[in-house]
Amino acid sequence: MSTTESPSKYDHLEEMSVKDLLVNINLEDKSVPSTVERSLPQVEALVKDIVKQMKKGGRLFYIGAGTSGRLGIVDASECPPTFGVEHGLVVGIMAGGDQAMRKAVEFAEDDLDQAWADLQEFQINHKDVVIGIAASGRTPYVIGGVRKAKEHGIITGCITCNRDTELAKSVVHPIEIIVGPEFVTGSTRMKAGTAQKLVLNMISTAVMIQLGRVKGNKMVDMKIANNKLIDRGTRMIMEELCIGRGEAEDLLKKHGSVRKVIDAIRRGDF
Repeated sequence: MSTTESPSKYDHLEEMSVKDLLVNINLEDKSVPSTVERSLPQVEALVKDIVKQMKKGGRLFYIGAGTSGRLGIVDASECPPTFGVEHGLVVGIMAGGDQAMRKAVEFAEDDLDQAWADLQEFQINHKDVVIGIAASGRTPYVIGGVRKAKEHGIITGCITCNRDTELAKSVVHPIEIIVGPEFVTGSTRMKAGTAQKLVLNMISTAVMIQLGRVKGNKMVDMKIANNKLIDRGTRMIMEELCIGRGEAEDLLKKHGSVRKVIDAIRRGDF
């Protein structure tokens, strides 16, 4: 039996008080970061390859099913507003298509050939990187996708929560985060999902920083898409240029991003 399907260490959950449920779930969750830490060398190697490929004009693709697929789509969708990159630089694809984000599409994950067909719609090529996300490590949709990508000379990685899986054997950069049995047996949206989210955060954030999308510790290329972000960007400019709020906000609205304001000031183009 795989680790992710192993029986929970807890039983008679329905007899627990709300407090005990929360305490025990939290106790299990605390183990996840230290487990992720053990895989940092593998994550580092993958990030370095992604950066190298992106500098050549490549893109990053996540493929997954169910919770794993949704996590990939969420991470990809956050890159344009957070780092100001174009849509399509980081792409999340899941079994069953976009409709599966809200409602599971039955048996979509069982098609060994569909992920590669989905990737073909983006004209995937040897400059790109594909990361397969599957807690079980045995999802046919994901395994088929990374295998075909690897056959075509594309760098591949995976994030899984079981050891020695078919998925890990099919990629160049396997990342195995063994978080142990779930609080509710087999519910990999819990610790496994948390582990996958932590690793995805690391990958996309580290890649974007390496590509120059952060200055100091600030998201200088973030899209100014709402009042909260206008306020954040205004405060960044005030701090960087030592100017008042009104002037900073006017400059931000004129140029569209914190980086563009700073670059314009340096050029003398106010």
